[in-house]
Amino acid sequence: MKLSYLSLLTAGLLAAPAIASNIDVGQQFDLDPAKAPAQNFDLSKWKINLPELTTEGSRKGKTLEIGKKELSNVEAPYVHPKWFYTDAESGAMVFVAPNTAPTTPNSKNTRSELRAMLADKYSAPSNNFAISSHKNAEEFGSIGGKMTATLSVDQVSTSGNYKKTGAFSVVIGQIHGSDNEPSKIVYRKLPEHEHGSLAWNYELNPPKELKNAKDANGKKLRKDIRHDVFGQYNLRKGSSDPSDGIKLGEVFSYDVDIKDNIMHLTFTKNPNSAEPVTKTYDVDLAKGKYQGHDVDLGYGQDWMYFKAGAYNQCNTKKSSSACEWRGMEAGDYTQASFYQLTLDQ
Repeated sequence: MKLSYLSLLTAGLLAAPAIASNIDVGQQFDLDPAKAPAQNFDLSKWKINLPELTTEGSRKGKTLEIGKKELSNVEAPYVHPKWFYTDAESGAMVFVAPNTAPTTPNSKNTRSELRAMLADKYSAPSNNFAISSHKNAEEFGSIGGKMTATLSVDQVSTSGNYKKTGAFSVVIGQIHGSDNEPSKIVYRKLPEHEHGSLAWNYELNPPKELKNAKDANGKKLRKDIRHDVFGQYNLRKGSSDPSDGIKLGEVFSYDVDIKDNIMHLTFTKNPNSAEPVTKTYDVDLAKGKYQGHDVDLGYGQDWMYFKAGAYNQCNTKKSSSACEWRGMEAGDYTQASFYQLTLDQ
């Protein structure tokens, strides 16, 4: 779907009102509200998946996917009036995903999300990156790499099961491996709270034969190890507001930098203020046995790629996060606005 930028003005219903500070952030990064995302951001190494069915061609019946050539075309830039557009006040690149819509294979959750494409074939070494310990590191499109983002989360679902951590949450950045994720950055805010919480997860990467193995208590050996960054992610109904967290619409930043075998993570709250708050983490991805979990091989011989956008963790399946679909007006969607997104690979 190719639309003129003016058609994006109809998307105002989905966009949270831009406040003055966010307009200032857009100006800091030289964003032009009159331009489409590809005219403000370098999207030449990204494709995008959107929460809508493809109606024709080879992907008929699958989620809408826009390849990097079409996505990065600055002469005839791609936009979607509901799911991917430019904020008409700040110039931010906006990603929106409802609680229910078509999903990609192997996922219950909807997404408006970019996937790094260093070449053209999905799983080819040239299209992905490895760390320096990989036995064939030189065959990959990159050894390591860096993704930097400045953004705000403007909306998370207002419905969901409080006992499920996927409810009220959105993934806004990832490093994805061939099966699992060494880094998944997640924001979660309960409906009654003023502040939300930011966390990142390291997913244990077991041998393929133990992918679905369980321990003596019946729990999967493959699991996420969560790290609270700002606020506290695993809150339940009745929990106190995480006042050290991040509000909806509040700008923050993350930096994911892979050098040699080390994943350096940097998170900054209030990045444009006189008193930014920064937290850092360093993980040796080649080491394995993360935090004493023997099942973890690490990611030293895996291939990986970056992702960014809005990957809604709230779906309507009762066995999962048990969110509802009462429509966009009821708040059953997620939205993230990016003021900066750079990929160095």
